[in-house]
Amino acid sequence: MADSSGKWDDLIVRLVSAVVMIGVGLVAIWFGGWVFGGLVALIGGAMIWELVRLIGGGSQQALLLAGLAGLCLLIGTLIPPGFALPLMMAPAFVGLSRLKAHRTVFMTFSAAILLASYGMVALRQDYGMAWLMWLVLVVVVTDVAGYFAGRMIGGPKFWPRVSPKKTWSGTVAGWLGAGSVGVIYWLSGASGPDVIGVSIAVSMASQMGDIAESAVKRRVGVKDASTLIPGHGGLLDRFDGMLGGALFLLLVAQVLVFPAGGTP
Repeated sequence: MADSSGKWDDLIVRLVSAVVMIGVGLVAIWFGGWVFGGLVALIGGAMIWELVRLIGGGSQQALLLAGLAGLCLLIGTLIPPGFALPLMMAPAFVGLSRLKAHRTVFMTFSAAILLASYGMVALRQDYGMAWLMWLVLVVVVTDVAGYFAGRMIGGPKFWPRVSPKKTWSGTVAGWLGAGSVGVIYWLSGASGPDVIGVSIAVSMASQMGDIAESAVKRRVGVKDASTLIPGHGGLLDRFDGMLGGALFLLLVAQVLVFPAGGTP
Protein backbone atom coordinates (compact mmCIF):
# COMPACT_ATOMS: atom_id res chain seq x y z
CA MET A 1 0.00 0.00 0.00
CA ALA A 2 2.85 2.39 0.72
CA ASP A 3 4.24 2.00 -2.75
CA SER A 4 0.83 2.47 -4.33
CA SER A 5 0.04 5.65 -2.43
CA GLY A 6 3.47 7.03 -3.26
CA LYS A 7 2.45 7.20 -6.88
CA TRP A 8 0.02 10.00 -6.00
CA ASP A 9 2.16 12.00 -3.57
CA ASP A 10 2.53 14.91 -5.98
CA LEU A 11 -1.05 14.90 -7.25
CA ILE A 12 -2.50 17.66 -5.00
CA VAL A 13 0.36 20.08 -5.67
CA ARG A 14 0.18 19.34 -9.39
CA LEU A 15 -3.58 19.92 -9.42
CA VAL A 16 -3.39 23.27 -7.63
CA SER A 17 -0.63 24.50 -9.93
CA ALA A 18 -2.55 23.22 -12.95
CA VAL A 19 -5.75 25.02 -11.93
CA VAL A 20 -3.87 28.31 -11.59
CA MET A 21 -2.14 27.87 -14.96
CA ILE A 22 -5.38 26.87 -16.67
CA GLY A 23 -7.20 29.88 -15.19
CA VAL A 24 -4.56 32.36 -16.35
CA GLY A 25 -4.35 30.69 -19.75
CA LEU A 26 -8.10 30.68 -20.34
CA VAL A 27 -8.39 34.38 -19.50
CA ALA A 28 -5.57 35.23 -21.91
CA ILE A 29 -7.00 33.02 -24.67
CA TRP A 30 -10.43 34.59 -24.20
CA PHE A 31 -9.11 38.14 -24.61
CA GLY A 32 -6.65 37.26 -27.36
CA GLY A 33 -4.79 40.15 -28.95
CA TRP A 34 -2.04 41.77 -26.93
CA VAL A 35 -3.14 39.99 -23.74
CA PHE A 36 -2.53 36.53 -25.16
CA GLY A 37 0.47 37.70 -27.18
CA GLY A 38 2.01 39.26 -24.09
CA LEU A 39 1.51 36.11 -22.01
CA VAL A 40 3.04 33.94 -24.74
CA ALA A 41 6.01 36.33 -25.01
CA LEU A 42 6.51 36.19 -21.24
CA ILE A 43 6.34 32.39 -21.13
CA GLY A 44 8.51 32.02 -24.24
CA GLY A 45 11.17 34.29 -22.76
CA ALA A 46 11.05 32.40 -19.46
CA MET A 47 11.51 29.09 -21.28
CA ILE A 48 14.57 30.46 -23.04
CA TRP A 49 15.91 31.50 -19.62
CA GLU A 50 15.34 27.96 -18.36
CA LEU A 51 16.98 26.49 -21.44
CA VAL A 52 20.13 28.59 -21.06
CA ARG A 53 20.40 27.74 -17.37
CA LEU A 54 19.69 24.09 -18.13
CA ILE A 55 22.64 23.78 -20.48
CA GLY A 56 25.02 25.59 -18.16
CA GLY A 57 24.81 29.20 -19.33
CA GLY A 58 25.41 32.06 -16.90
CA SER A 59 22.78 34.32 -15.36
CA GLN A 60 23.62 37.28 -17.58
CA GLN A 61 23.49 35.14 -20.72
CA ALA A 62 20.16 33.67 -19.64
CA LEU A 63 18.59 37.08 -18.96
CA LEU A 64 19.94 38.56 -22.20
CA LEU A 65 18.65 35.74 -24.39
CA ALA A 66 15.35 35.53 -22.52
CA GLY A 67 14.76 39.26 -22.96
CA LEU A 68 15.66 39.07 -26.63
CA ALA A 69 13.32 36.12 -27.16
CA GLY A 70 10.43 37.84 -25.42
CA LEU A 71 11.00 41.02 -27.42
CA CYS A 72 11.12 39.10 -30.71
CA LEU A 73 7.84 37.38 -29.86
CA LEU A 74 6.17 40.68 -28.95
CA ILE A 75 7.30 42.36 -32.17
CA GLY A 76 6.46 39.26 -34.19
CA THR A 77 2.78 39.47 -33.24
CA LEU A 78 2.59 43.01 -34.65
CA ILE A 79 4.20 42.54 -38.06
CA PRO A 80 3.44 40.38 -41.13
CA PRO A 81 4.45 36.69 -40.87
CA GLY A 82 7.08 36.99 -43.57
CA PHE A 83 9.01 39.42 -41.40
CA ALA A 84 8.11 37.76 -38.11
CA LEU A 85 9.60 34.36 -38.91
CA PRO A 86 13.22 35.59 -39.20
CA LEU A 87 12.80 37.27 -35.81
CA MET A 88 11.86 33.91 -34.30
CA MET A 89 15.21 32.52 -35.45
CA ALA A 90 17.34 35.47 -34.30
CA PRO A 91 17.86 34.42 -30.64
CA ALA A 92 19.25 31.07 -31.79
CA PHE A 93 22.05 32.83 -33.69
CA VAL A 94 22.77 35.25 -30.86
CA GLY A 95 22.97 32.31 -28.46
CA LEU A 96 25.45 30.51 -30.70
CA SER A 97 27.86 33.41 -30.29
CA ARG A 98 27.34 33.76 -26.53
CA LEU A 99 27.26 30.21 -25.22
CA LYS A 100 30.25 27.96 -24.72
CA ALA A 101 28.57 24.54 -24.44
CA HIS A 102 25.60 22.65 -25.88
CA ARG A 103 25.22 25.17 -28.68
CA THR A 104 23.42 22.72 -30.96
CA VAL A 105 20.89 21.98 -28.22
CA PHE A 106 20.28 25.69 -27.69
CA MET A 107 20.01 26.43 -31.40
CA THR A 108 17.46 23.64 -31.94
CA PHE A 109 15.34 24.20 -28.85
CA SER A 110 15.35 28.00 -28.91
CA ALA A 111 14.15 28.03 -32.51
CA ALA A 112 11.48 25.44 -31.65
CA ILE A 113 10.30 27.42 -28.61
CA LEU A 114 9.93 30.69 -30.50
CA LEU A 115 8.39 29.17 -33.62
CA ALA A 116 5.89 27.16 -31.57
CA SER A 117 5.03 30.20 -29.44
CA TYR A 118 4.51 32.32 -32.54
CA GLY A 119 2.40 29.54 -34.05
CA MET A 120 0.03 29.60 -31.08
CA VAL A 121 -0.45 33.36 -31.38
CA ALA A 122 -1.04 33.01 -35.12
CA LEU A 123 -3.58 30.23 -34.54
CA ARG A 124 -5.51 32.47 -32.11
CA GLN A 125 -5.38 35.45 -34.47
CA ASP A 126 -6.21 33.65 -37.70
CA TYR A 127 -8.65 30.93 -36.63
CA GLY A 128 -10.11 32.12 -33.36
CA MET A 129 -10.36 30.93 -29.80
CA ALA A 130 -12.10 27.63 -30.55
CA TRP A 131 -9.23 26.16 -32.57
CA LEU A 132 -6.59 27.29 -30.09
CA MET A 133 -8.69 25.64 -27.39
CA TRP A 134 -8.72 22.48 -29.52
CA LEU A 135 -4.91 22.46 -29.52
CA VAL A 136 -4.79 23.08 -25.76
CA LEU A 137 -7.37 20.37 -25.08
CA VAL A 138 -5.55 17.81 -27.21
CA VAL A 139 -2.26 18.43 -25.41
CA VAL A 140 -3.80 18.60 -21.92
CA VAL A 141 -5.92 15.46 -22.43
CA THR A 142 -2.87 13.64 -23.80
CA ASP A 143 -0.92 14.55 -20.68
CA VAL A 144 -3.72 13.81 -18.19
CA ALA A 145 -4.72 10.51 -19.80
CA GLY A 146 -1.08 9.45 -19.94
CA TYR A 147 -0.49 10.43 -16.31
CA PHE A 148 -3.38 8.43 -14.89
CA ALA A 149 -3.09 5.45 -17.24
CA GLY A 150 0.63 5.19 -16.56
CA ARG A 151 0.05 5.07 -12.81
CA MET A 152 -3.09 2.92 -12.78
CA ILE A 153 -2.17 0.44 -15.52
CA GLY A 154 1.62 0.66 -15.62
CA GLY A 155 3.26 -1.95 -17.82
CA PRO A 156 6.25 -1.76 -20.16
CA LYS A 157 8.23 1.46 -20.22
CA PHE A 158 8.28 3.50 -23.41
CA TRP A 159 11.93 4.63 -23.25
CA PRO A 160 13.30 4.07 -19.74
CA ARG A 161 16.77 5.50 -20.43
CA VAL A 162 15.30 8.89 -21.36
CA SER A 163 11.92 9.03 -19.60
CA PRO A 164 11.76 6.43 -16.83
CA LYS A 165 8.13 7.16 -15.87
CA LYS A 166 6.63 7.06 -19.37
CA THR A 167 4.84 3.80 -20.16
CA TRP A 168 3.28 2.38 -23.29
CA SER A 169 -0.11 2.33 -21.54
CA GLY A 170 0.16 6.05 -20.83
CA THR A 171 1.36 6.80 -24.34
CA VAL A 172 -1.53 4.97 -26.02
CA ALA A 173 -4.02 6.42 -23.53
CA GLY A 174 -2.83 9.88 -24.62
CA TRP A 175 -3.58 9.05 -28.26
CA LEU A 176 -7.04 7.75 -27.37
CA GLY A 177 -7.79 10.83 -25.27
CA ALA A 178 -6.70 13.16 -28.07
CA GLY A 179 -8.79 11.19 -30.55
CA SER A 180 -11.78 11.70 -28.26
CA VAL A 181 -11.26 15.46 -28.44
CA GLY A 182 -11.27 15.15 -32.21
CA VAL A 183 -14.52 13.16 -32.10
CA ILE A 184 -16.15 15.90 -30.02
CA TYR A 185 -15.11 18.59 -32.51
CA TRP A 186 -16.35 16.46 -35.40
CA LEU A 187 -19.74 15.69 -33.81
CA SER A 188 -20.18 19.34 -32.87
CA GLY A 189 -19.94 20.26 -36.55
CA ALA A 190 -16.72 22.22 -36.08
CA SER A 191 -14.85 20.13 -38.63
CA GLY A 192 -14.92 16.97 -40.70
CA PRO A 193 -13.83 13.52 -39.44
CA ASP A 194 -10.22 14.28 -40.40
CA VAL A 195 -9.91 16.25 -37.17
CA ILE A 196 -9.78 12.93 -35.30
CA GLY A 197 -6.62 11.83 -37.09
CA VAL A 198 -5.07 15.29 -36.82
CA SER A 199 -5.77 15.30 -33.08
CA ILE A 200 -3.94 12.00 -32.67
CA ALA A 201 -1.01 13.29 -34.74
CA VAL A 202 -0.83 16.44 -32.58
CA SER A 203 -0.90 14.18 -29.51
CA MET A 204 2.06 12.23 -30.88
CA ALA A 205 3.92 15.47 -31.61
CA SER A 206 3.27 16.69 -28.07
CA GLN A 207 4.69 13.45 -26.69
CA MET A 208 7.75 13.88 -28.91
CA GLY A 209 8.22 17.34 -27.42
CA ASP A 210 8.06 15.82 -23.95
CA ILE A 211 10.57 13.11 -24.86
CA ALA A 212 12.94 15.59 -26.50
CA GLU A 213 13.01 17.78 -23.39
CA SER A 214 13.53 14.71 -21.20
CA ALA A 215 16.48 13.70 -23.40
CA VAL A 216 18.11 17.10 -22.90
CA LYS A 217 17.65 16.90 -19.13
CA ARG A 218 19.18 13.43 -19.11
CA ARG A 219 22.10 14.68 -21.16
CA VAL A 220 22.92 17.48 -18.74
CA GLY A 221 22.02 15.47 -15.64
CA VAL A 222 19.11 17.42 -14.13
CA LYS A 223 15.59 16.37 -13.11
CA ASP A 224 13.63 19.56 -13.83
CA ALA A 225 14.21 22.59 -16.04
CA SER A 226 13.62 24.83 -13.00
CA THR A 227 11.43 25.09 -9.91
CA LEU A 228 9.14 27.86 -11.14
CA ILE A 229 5.96 25.75 -11.00
CA PRO A 230 5.30 23.71 -7.81
CA GLY A 231 4.73 20.06 -8.63
CA HIS A 232 5.61 20.50 -12.28
CA GLY A 233 9.19 21.76 -12.29
CA GLY A 234 9.77 24.47 -14.84
CA LEU A 235 7.83 25.97 -17.72
CA LEU A 236 9.73 23.75 -20.14
CA ASP A 237 8.66 20.72 -18.12
CA ARG A 238 5.04 21.82 -18.32
CA PHE A 239 4.84 23.22 -21.84
CA ASP A 240 7.16 20.85 -23.72
CA GLY A 241 4.14 18.97 -25.05
CA MET A 242 2.43 22.19 -26.11
CA LEU A 243 5.58 23.23 -27.93
CA GLY A 244 5.68 19.93 -29.80
CA GLY A 245 2.03 20.14 -30.78
CA ALA A 246 2.15 23.80 -31.83
CA LEU A 247 5.35 23.32 -33.82
CA PHE A 248 3.80 20.35 -35.61
CA LEU A 249 0.77 22.44 -36.56
CA LEU A 250 2.98 25.25 -37.81
CA LEU A 251 4.96 22.85 -39.98
CA VAL A 252 1.95 21.09 -41.52
CA ALA A 253 -0.44 24.05 -41.64
CA GLN A 254 -0.43 24.08 -45.43
CA VAL A 255 -1.97 20.59 -45.63
CA LEU A 256 -4.60 21.17 -42.92
CA VAL A 257 -7.92 22.83 -43.64
CA PHE A 258 -9.45 24.80 -40.78
CA PRO A 259 -12.91 26.34 -41.22
CA ALA A 260 -12.69 29.82 -42.69
CA GLY A 261 -13.76 32.90 -40.81
CA GLY A 262 -11.77 32.49 -37.65
CA THR A 263 -14.27 30.32 -35.72
CA PRO A 264 -15.58 26.78 -36.25
